[in-house]
Amino acid sequence: MYQQTDTIAAISTARAPSAIGILRLSGPQAIQIARACFRPLGKKALTDHAPRELVYGDLLDSGGQPIDRGLCTFSLGPSSYTGEDTAEFQCHGSPMVLALGLESLFAQGARQAGPGEFTRRAFLNGRLDLAQAEAVGDLLEARSRESARHATGQLTGALSRKIGDIYGALVDVMAHFHAVLDYPDEDIDPFQMEELEQILHTQEEQMTALLSSCRRGFQLTQGIGCAIVGRPNAGKSSLLNALAGYDRAIVTDIPGTTRDTLDVSVQLGGLPFRLIDTAGLRQSADPIEQMGVERSRTAMQEADLIWVLCDASVPFTQEDADLLARAGSLAPVILVHTKSDLAPAPDAAGAQNVPTVSISTVTGAGLDELEQASAALFPQKEDLPYGQLLTNQRQEEAVTRARASVRRAAEALEAGVTPDALLTDVEEALSALGELTGQSVREDVTDRIFSKFCVGK
Repeated sequence: MYQQTDTIAAISTARAPSAIGILRLSGPQAIQIARACFRPLGKKALTDHAPRELVYGDLLDSGGQPIDRGLCTFSLGPSSYTGEDTAEFQCHGSPMVLALGLESLFAQGARQAGPGEFTRRAFLNGRLDLAQAEAVGDLLEARSRESARHATGQLTGALSRKIGDIYGALVDVMAHFHAVLDYPDEDIDPFQMEELEQILHTQEEQMTALLSSCRRGFQLTQGIGCAIVGRPNAGKSSLLNALAGYDRAIVTDIPGTTRDTLDVSVQLGGLPFRLIDTAGLRQSADPIEQMGVERSRTAMQEADLIWVLCDASVPFTQEDADLLARAGSLAPVILVHTKSDLAPAPDAAGAQNVPTVSISTVTGAGLDELEQASAALFPQKEDLPYGQLLTNQRQEEAVTRARASVRRAAEALEAGVTPDALLTDVEEALSALGELTGQSVREDVTDRIFSKFCVGK
């Protein structure tokens, strides 16, 4: 088990007025510090109560004076979230109370926890593997019911078990080849050869299925990328603001106001979307505006969905038709006629077989239809393997390397390559798969993962 000599403390709830606020401790002195900073109202001392029992009493400041009345509980390692002794205070969610309580914990010898340090200790102590630890971060940032369900499934070990099955099968293959090397006079008979080939091909297929889930996994955790494009003053920023519910983008009648891409996360039809407001697409001598136009084109190339906006108060032009055609070659498209409160939608040449919606951000007309049309392009699968989707580039890259190594091993086996050469490929596959769960991950990678967490988690 990972041994840590210091005790960490943090406020584990938002630093804003709320009904409940939580202070958390973890480390060898956690329970001792909790005893010094909490006075039970009953006759029993805190540690005379059973672990995980909620105890009612006073939270004390660094001078030993009560600052709030609430609950305290403690857990003994290794049967705790972090695998260490832990304690938790549940008090009123006053930022001042929480700040004074944290100050009191520091005065007793605790130090400020870093981002994700509680979960990092859980990983280092074997309470969570790395895939489960990443799921904690995904759950904290879940943008929809579907993304929360997936993160919960991954937290309970669904992806880890899937990887474990592949890992175990490859370990069996490696063990067999080690036996062949140890006993060179024992040749592999044809039946065993066919069986080994089948195992390698099966694991390659399993990893191919995992990789096919990447796009869906990215969409659940990061949002379906939707680029909002069109000519200047087509109403792109107004639409972004209307769906966001606040003024995220500046809106004026001056063409070219938006110079850079802006994004905002929203839910449409129960799915997480990341709307990307782009600069108006037109020729311009302004170098800054041209940079914005180039970024708009990049956003189109990377998008999962493109809304092509056309101002209903002006005629549909060849420029609009060209943009619609280009967008359609890159991703699913919805043609959005804006400003329907000013004029009916004009005839849109070249818009056949393209979903079309008319909206007004002034009256709100058509926004529900746009939401439904967008969500319909990304139907939710009933058999979606929640918790078994790859959700970030690190996971995708590790599985890609593992699959390539298994494929090389299978090809080498078919070509009659010696067992020692095959072992190299199988070992590389095992090492890559180990990076998903943390069995072989580098420290700088774990630093990068946990630095994205919030303090107190």
